[in-house]
Amino acid sequence: MYDVIIRGGEVVDGSGGPRRRADVGIRDGRIVAIGEVTGEAASVVDATGKVVAPGFVDVHTHYDAQVFWDGALTPSPLHGVTTVLAGNCGFTIAPLSADPADGDYLMRMLARVEGMPLESLREGVPWSWRTTSEYFDTIDGNLGVNAGFMVGHSSMRRVVMGTEANQRTATDDEIDAMERLLHEGLDAGGLGFSSSWARTHNDADGHMVPSRYATTDELLTLTGVAGEHEGTSLEFIPMVGPRFEPWAVDLMAGLSAAAQRPLNWNILTVTAGNAADGQAKLEAGDVARSRGGKVVALTIPHSFGVRLSFASGFVLDAVPGWEEAMLLPRDQKLALFRDKAARDKLNERAQAPGNPIGTLTNWATKVIYDVVAPENKQYEGRTVGEIAAEQGRDPWDALVDIVLADELLTSFGTVVIPETDDDWKARLEFWRDSRAVIGASDAGAHLDLLASFNYATVLLGEAVRERQVLSLEEAIHLITDVPARLYGLVDRGRLEEGWHADVVVLDPATVHTDDVAMRFDLPGGAGRLYAGARGIEHVLVNGEAIVRDGALTESRSGTLLRSGRDTRTPSLD
Repeated sequence: MYDVIIRGGEVVDGSGGPRRRADVGIRDGRIVAIGEVTGEAASVVDATGKVVAPGFVDVHTHYDAQVFWDGALTPSPLHGVTTVLAGNCGFTIAPLSADPADGDYLMRMLARVEGMPLESLREGVPWSWRTTSEYFDTIDGNLGVNAGFMVGHSSMRRVVMGTEANQRTATDDEIDAMERLLHEGLDAGGLGFSSSWARTHNDADGHMVPSRYATTDELLTLTGVAGEHEGTSLEFIPMVGPRFEPWAVDLMAGLSAAAQRPLNWNILTVTAGNAADGQAKLEAGDVARSRGGKVVALTIPHSFGVRLSFASGFVLDAVPGWEEAMLLPRDQKLALFRDKAARDKLNERAQAPGNPIGTLTNWATKVIYDVVAPENKQYEGRTVGEIAAEQGRDPWDALVDIVLADELLTSFGTVVIPETDDDWKARLEFWRDSRAVIGASDAGAHLDLLASFNYATVLLGEAVRERQVLSLEEAIHLITDVPARLYGLVDRGRLEEGWHADVVVLDPATVHTDDVAMRFDLPGGAGRLYAGARGIEHVLVNGEAIVRDGALTESRSGTLLRSGRDTRTPSLD
């Protein structure tokens, strides 16, 4: 007796090999038969005319907080994702100290650098643990998909150094204390160590995040701790820019080689126009290999528009003179924008020659994406310049009035330049390169800013079906087996007998993402960019359906992935 039989589909097993007609039999959360499966089952899925594939593996998310108010970790499973890895960039919510100020700092830091609404973090997360082990115990059993978590550098630094974590370098005793915390977190099942030196990572107080104050010796010490534990990896962001400075390449190679663990960095975006810069960045992998390490770029397979909002103020707070205003509570911010003189002062600063993001504050070129007030529906999809010209007004005034009617919840941004076949062909070279892995979604973060959580269905719909730049078999291999091997996941990433039954049944003729739009379903009434998918018909996690006939179920069959139990030390080859 089987728990589930998936009958009549074409199996694409994740290995990259050709598809084959086969049934899949599942029992006790494992695949026990692939071929002609006879006998009875508690549930039968008719996959005639469909493809049966492994669940997709997303290795760069920030679902650390969302798990408390949305254990399904939506919308990822709707796009076929069955395994996510979180705790990236050094921004975790464990460990904590006994001082409530430390938890408050982490909340404000996450709101600033990862675009998680502060009201949602305050209302939706209990903040009741101290150790990483206690955090894991709190979320275990509430996961709709499999989820593993890194141990974050900035969080450990705050616990050890308190308010000085984002002020100075650490003493030897403080580094020793961080070592102990990291050992404890990895013993509890943390999948590795994550950190950041990225210049864009600044906290709500205007300081660099704690990890940016670490010395190279501190980083080497902590990555070395990860190297002492089975099944661990490294994730690090050295800098942001079109090309790496030599120190960044040297640092990543040194960290990987010293720990004897693969290190991945985020994010590599590719178009036909910037492919040469991308190839130069991949050379970090060559340097690491020459030293006995492994450095891998995480790449997203498509372009996506940045959506801005005065409600969160993320990115806009980088305008000189805007940070204080963007950090105001909602009611005070509303009052500021209703004050004509005050808001005009903001715009004067936004248009000043020294504004580093001047292209984003060219209001006339911004398109209105999502609105709340009924009277604003007429503006969706139109540029502010068009609206202002129609009204005979200044674009800034036109935009602010729309935003005020929505109580700041309007999302707007720059029109995305249409992609070409040459863009997709350029990306294909990177997807096939062993120095790069698809999986840089940032799902769970930048909730009103960008939408890349749907990368898997965009890849299958756009690159495979519509543009035909690669086969379905190869695409599935790139988003299942390849990322699973990067982190050493045990018995996941392919459809094989004896492996965990993480399975997607999809329609290759229709699979794609739905349109992205704002949804106001977060704690505190905050919004997020959201999209479901087409053609993802069934998604099974450890043999239980979290998506059935395209709709989310109540299943919470995901495993909390723990290093050494659910992972093995990844290869450096």
